[in-house]
Amino acid sequence: MTAFPAEHRPLRARATLRLAAGMALAVAALAILAMALQYRLVFDRLDAAQRTLLASDMDGLAALYEQRRIIALREAIEFRAAAGGEEMLLLMDRNGGVLAGTLDAWPDGLAAEGKGFTVDPAQEITLGDTRYLVAARELPGGFPLLVGRSLAPVDATLTALRHSMAGLMVAILLAGAGVGWLAARWVMGRIGRVNLLADRVASGKLDARLPGPRSADEFGLLETHVHSMLDRIEALNRATHRLSDTIAHEMRTPLNRMLRKLDRIEGQEEVTAEVRAEMRQAIRVFDSLLDISRAEADQGGGGLVPVDLSAVVAEVWELYEASAEDKGLKTGAEIAPGLTVLGDRHLIAQMVANLLDNAIKYCAPGDRLTVALMGRDRAVLRVADTGPGLPEDMKAEAFERFTRAERDRARGIKGHGLGLALVRAIALRHGARLTLPKVEKGLTVEIAWPRALG
Repeated sequence: MTAFPAEHRPLRARATLRLAAGMALAVAALAILAMALQYRLVFDRLDAAQRTLLASDMDGLAALYEQRRIIALREAIEFRAAAGGEEMLLLMDRNGGVLAGTLDAWPDGLAAEGKGFTVDPAQEITLGDTRYLVAARELPGGFPLLVGRSLAPVDATLTALRHSMAGLMVAILLAGAGVGWLAARWVMGRIGRVNLLADRVASGKLDARLPGPRSADEFGLLETHVHSMLDRIEALNRATHRLSDTIAHEMRTPLNRMLRKLDRIEGQEEVTAEVRAEMRQAIRVFDSLLDISRAEADQGGGGLVPVDLSAVVAEVWELYEASAEDKGLKTGAEIAPGLTVLGDRHLIAQMVANLLDNAIKYCAPGDRLTVALMGRDRAVLRVADTGPGLPEDMKAEAFERFTRAERDRARGIKGHGLGLALVRAIALRHGARLTLPKVEKGLTVEIAWPRALG
């Protein structure tokens, strides 16, 4: 029965964080995909470059071999080994002795594959901390030849690229989170306007509308639709109240006329008395409907003044306590003094009277009826009885008009199911929260008023 504006803020903040995080992660995922593709492209290009250099080395050695065979290869490898560099060169004789090169022995586990001076198949080996791309061949006559290129420049380039990508990824994540946060704040701010309107409408202000001009985007269109919906609801609500008021007024007037005419009928006192009682009961129903309609029409409106709730509850309890004791009920009251709320004194008294009247009507002798009024952050009124209570399947609609349990009709308990409906209407009129706490036996109605200074 009360609005819930305070709870929206943490939810809204969490939604903003989730949306910002989602946008940042989406940007990061796209960036990772792009960087992975770029890394693979660089890797392939560097690998192809090393294979090209290795093929060039093999072509040069092949040309020398065509001129003077092993002698020319030996002289060329000795010359290049003496010059230094990152090349790997090794030429061995048939007996496994080193003829020339940069290595003292053939690498363990490396097998000579392929024929001639082609690059493929090429192999990768690791000596120390350095990787090499090598071509291992056995030349005619049984002379093993090893030609290789260091991959250290490639590894250094890829390492630098990974570091730069990592730094760029951090920057993208931060930028994405920042942009996502700003975008989320904007989006949730626009949604928050609609939530604020919903809070105000939930508190009973059907005439509430969003301030300021509406933008020409989807959010503006949503606000326009919400306003149109509220205009329609407000019009239907007014029409419903007018119809209820009109029916009640129009039906009560002819009933009063018939009552006056019954007074002039003589000789049938018993019949006229029964008809008169039924008509008065119908008039009371219409009066209750008018009271409910008026209370609902004023829901969330102004006109409330400070009211000593403690005094009102005490006065109504004093009136009904004697009736409860006459019926054989056990009674008790605990009313904290000096509790003040903003309200209408007459409506509050009517609400408390309805609760007590309902409890007395449905309780049996020996049942207990208690009233408690407490106040800390809010003034809380609790009316509890140990009577038959409400069936479980009726609790959801207990405050609807004309709601009555079949067992009460069978027991012959008179009523029209308007008492709790009026209680709810008056509670809404005061912005109070109406609940039915779960109890082991009977019915407990709890009404919590907003805090008021008094």
